[in-house]
Amino acid sequence: MSSPLNRRNFLRHSSLAAAGFTFMRPWLNAATRSVSPNEKLNIAAIGFGGMGGTNVRNASDENIVALCDVDLKRCANTIKQHPNAKLYTDFRVMLEKQPEIDAVIIATPDHTHAHIAMACMRAGKHVYVQKPIAHTVFEARTMTNAARDYKVVSQMGNQGHSGEGIRLITEWIAAGIIGQVREVHAWTNRPVWPQSIEMDRPKETPPVPEGMDWNLWIGPAPMRPYHPTYHPGKWRAWCDFGTGSLGDMGCHILDPIFMSLKLRYPSSVEGNVSAYWEQFWQKVEAKNECYPRSSIVRYKFPARGEMAPVSLTWWDGGLMPPRPDELEEGDMLGDSDGGCLFIGEKGKIACGCYGRKPRILDVDLNREAKKIAKTIPRIPGSEGGHEKDFIRACKGGIAPSSNFDYSGPLSEMVLMGNLAIRFPERRLLWDGEKMQVTNDKAANAFVHRQYRDGFTL
Repeated sequence: MSSPLNRRNFLRHSSLAAAGFTFMRPWLNAATRSVSPNEKLNIAAIGFGGMGGTNVRNASDENIVALCDVDLKRCANTIKQHPNAKLYTDFRVMLEKQPEIDAVIIATPDHTHAHIAMACMRAGKHVYVQKPIAHTVFEARTMTNAARDYKVVSQMGNQGHSGEGIRLITEWIAAGIIGQVREVHAWTNRPVWPQSIEMDRPKETPPVPEGMDWNLWIGPAPMRPYHPTYHPGKWRAWCDFGTGSLGDMGCHILDPIFMSLKLRYPSSVEGNVSAYWEQFWQKVEAKNECYPRSSIVRYKFPARGEMAPVSLTWWDGGLMPPRPDELEEGDMLGDSDGGCLFIGEKGKIACGCYGRKPRILDVDLNREAKKIAKTIPRIPGSEGGHEKDFIRACKGGIAPSSNFDYSGPLSEMVLMGNLAIRFPERRLLWDGEKMQVTNDKAANAFVHRQYRDGFTL
C-alpha cells in the first residue's frame, strides 16, 4: 500500500511533465465527529483529476486535508491549490492515517464508487459520491441502506438537483397545470467519447504511466492490461468500468422526471441499440465489452397514488423524440447537452439538461405557471450550491437534497436502463422490491456483479 507522497518532489516532477428536504439529518455514527455550523469540516477527496477537482474547488471554504488519486500527475492544479492536504494513491491508507477526516468526496470511475464509498461509510465518514452512485442496481441499493445503517450524511453529485428548474417543474406538475402526464421523453448528445459495441478490446499493452497504480484503478473489475483507451476519461464506454451515455447523463437529465412524477421502480424496461441484433447478442454473450453508439430505452411505471401510469423513453447518441408541434420553427428542444419533454393532457413542458430553463409550450399556460406558489425549499447559492448543501447537512442541517434515500432509487432506475441495453429487443419485467428481473435469468445475473478478490463491498 502507498504512503503519503513527498509534495515538493511530486510538484517538481509534475511541472516538468507538463465532478430530500423532508428528512432530517441522521444522528451521528459513533465514529463521526460532531461539527458545529461555524466550524470547518475536514474534507478528503478520492479521485480529483476530473469532475472531482470541481467538487473540491466548490468545497474549498472547508479544510481540504487529504487528496487521493491513483494517477496524481493528472491532478497537479488542484494539489497546488491545497498545499496543506496530504497526498495518497491508496484511499485505504488515507482512511487509516487520517481519522480526523469528516467527509469524503468520491469522483472515481463508476465501477469503484461502491467499493470506496462503503469503506468510507463504515469508517463513519459522510460521503459525496459522483453520479451514478454505483455501477449496478445491487450496489446502489446496498449504498442507500448503508447510509442509513452507518448514520452518515450522503449526497450524489447530480448538481442540477440543487437548481431552480427541477423545483419549478415539480411545482407545475403538482399544480396540475398540464394535467395528467402519461408520456415523457429524455435525451442526451452523449457519447462524446469513442463508444461502440463493435469496439474490440485493445491488443497493445503499453506501459502503465509512471506513478499510476493500475491495480487500484481496476479495483473490483476483472484485471486487464493498462491502455489509454480506458484511462483517462474514455472508461465510460466500457461495461466493466463505466455506465455509458445513460450513466453519464441520466442522473442529471432524468432527475426532473423522477422527482416531479414521484417515480420509484419501473415495472418493465426495454432497450433497443444501434446494431444488428444477432451480432450484438453474440458480443454480449461473449464479452460484454462496450456500450452501443446510440440506444433507446423504454420504461413503464405503474400508477403512484393519484398519478397515472407513465411511459418514459430515453434517447441517446443523437437520437431524439418527435419534435412537438407547439415548438416554434428554429426553436431548440432542450439544450446542447439534452433535455426532457413532459406530455400532459392539457399541455407540454420542456427543459434542458439539469432541468435548465423549463417552460410550458403554450403561451397561456406558461403565463399561468408564473402564478403558482413556490412550495419547495430552494438551495442557497448557485456555483457550488450542491456541495454546500452537503456540507450544511454534515454540520447538523437537514438532509441534502440528493441524499441516497432519493438518489439511490434514481441511480437504480438509470442502471436498469443499462441492463436493458445489455439485453436488447426484449422486455425485462422488474420486481423492484425484490430487486429481481422476473422473466430473464441471464439479465438477472447482471443485477449484482462478481468482484475481484480484495475489492468486495
